[in-house]
Amino acid sequence: MRTFLTLDLGGVVSALLLGTALVVTGYLAGLGLYFLIAILYFLLLSAIVTGFGKGRKKRMGLYERSRGWRNVAANGMVPLAISVIYVINNAYYGIPQVALLIAYVASVAAITADKFASEVGVLDGDPHMLLTMKKVKKGTSGAVSLVGLIASLMGALLISLSVFQLPNALYLIALATAAGFLGNLADSVVGYLEEQGIGNKYTSNTICAIVGALIAFLILI
Repeated sequence: MRTFLTLDLGGVVSALLLGTALVVTGYLAGLGLYFLIAILYFLLLSAIVTGFGKGRKKRMGLYERSRGWRNVAANGMVPLAISVIYVINNAYYGIPQVALLIAYVASVAAITADKFASEVGVLDGDPHMLLTMKKVKKGTSGAVSLVGLIASLMGALLISLSVFQLPNALYLIALATAAGFLGNLADSVVGYLEEQGIGNKYTSNTICAIVGALIAFLILI
């Protein structure tokens, strides 16, 4: 139950729909519950880091307990699209399936890295805007901190470890981790634009997942 404590009712319903879709695509792809497990792992880790330092976040006015369907859509749209492409490719095309599988893992690793960066990084000292390196207040979109960057790398790694059973596992884990970490950096880049009134946190999250997936895919294709 703790997995869903960071979601409101709309978020829970959306997460259940997303989970159902991932179960279907996973079985059609011959991967069983793999697609679903990766997302559940993301939700569990998200719940953990959201509660990390909760008291300090509340005092800073930066604690966000409930998230809705828009958050689920922004984080889940890219992994779901990749799972559908995986099924279609399996039937009709010849793209290496491992490239699509690692793209899926990297997309989840990217949104996990972003979650770790924002929830843990906000507890660090003064953050800096990635594109300008100017000091900004905590919680500013596009800002990074050393602790946040380390946390994001750890978040990406935790998701990437789910491919340990594949051949060349160490290489694939390293690739998915790096791609996820770079996806998080892309989120910080578009976060700067978000602060200028271009886009919002949902578009930033989606771009984060897309960049992570594309980097991994293009390297393996």
